[in-house]
Amino acid sequence: MTTHNFNRRGVLKGIGAAAGMATTGSFLSVGPANAAGEYKIRMQLGWLASNGILGEVMADKLGYFAEEGLELEIVPGGPNIDGVASVASGANNFGSISSSPSLMLARSAGLPIRCVAAGFQQHPFTYFSLTGNPIREPQDMIGKTIGTQGTAQILLRALLAKNGISEDDVEVVVMGGDMAALMSGQVDAVTGWQTNVGALSVLGDERVDMMLWDAGIQLYANPYYTTDAVLDSDGDKITAAIRAVARGWGAVYADPAAGVDALVERYPNLDIDSEMKAVDLVMGFSFNDKTAANGWGQMTAENWQSQIDIYDSLGQFADGAPKLEDIMTLDVLNATADIRPKFG
Repeated sequence: MTTHNFNRRGVLKGIGAAAGMATTGSFLSVGPANAAGEYKIRMQLGWLASNGILGEVMADKLGYFAEEGLELEIVPGGPNIDGVASVASGANNFGSISSSPSLMLARSAGLPIRCVAAGFQQHPFTYFSLTGNPIREPQDMIGKTIGTQGTAQILLRALLAKNGISEDDVEVVVMGGDMAALMSGQVDAVTGWQTNVGALSVLGDERVDMMLWDAGIQLYANPYYTTDAVLDSDGDKITAAIRAVARGWGAVYADPAAGVDALVERYPNLDIDSEMKAVDLVMGFSFNDKTAANGWGQMTAENWQSQIDIYDSLGQFADGAPKLEDIMTLDVLNATADIRPKFG
């Protein structure tokens, strides 16, 4: 897999995810958080405010956090902000990041963070090509030039390994999220999220999608996490926050237009037309047959272990692969099973 730098914009960072059923003796409480006054949830994002927080914004507007005795502060991230480190250090007590591998790598490096829910059931990360030179399945990548973000090169390596393709058979150009290189023929495919409808609009009807998920690398997107210490001391507040967030996402599912209105009202820099075009996609990644059975935010130990194994096989854990029980817990999901909406 030959890699070149693409200097059009330089290298940018890319993607880096029932009441009474809680485990006996766990840190969780099933009822609303009880505290003197409101407890502030300082939610650190791994990205700038976008449609990835539709549910949080809707929950806040509808008073779901207040009903739990909580106050929500959303702390934006961005390309130069290490959101996981911010939560691990205690500067913020709750977080959501774009992709689950970021949490695995952080835990492997010694940061005491643990995932409590998965916002997107399938990762929207996709390889985009054009109808004149389509990449519809992994084997179509052989002999092609792929433009991808620097931090997403490991995703391409995982995809190739999963599908038995030699890295020498693919050329890689490191770039940002600009689609111009694809449109001009400098690369045969570029990568990004399907929910970024504004950037993807230039591809029009010529666009061909191959999702990373469909190619066998099944990661979670927008995972929610906190630290071991917060779970030990304030696990009931994190449980309450997930109850509120889950109800918020359910409210957006029931009325997508109201969810978009709430988002743009809170973040006027967002374009309402683009967000209306994206909201159905966002709902599709947030709710599927698994959430219909197990509720919003569900995740499985089996999927997490598969992710750990893939990254370990590619030598990504310099300090050893994290243990499954250290990187995720199902206690919060179990304690909120009666509240989390079962749509799909």
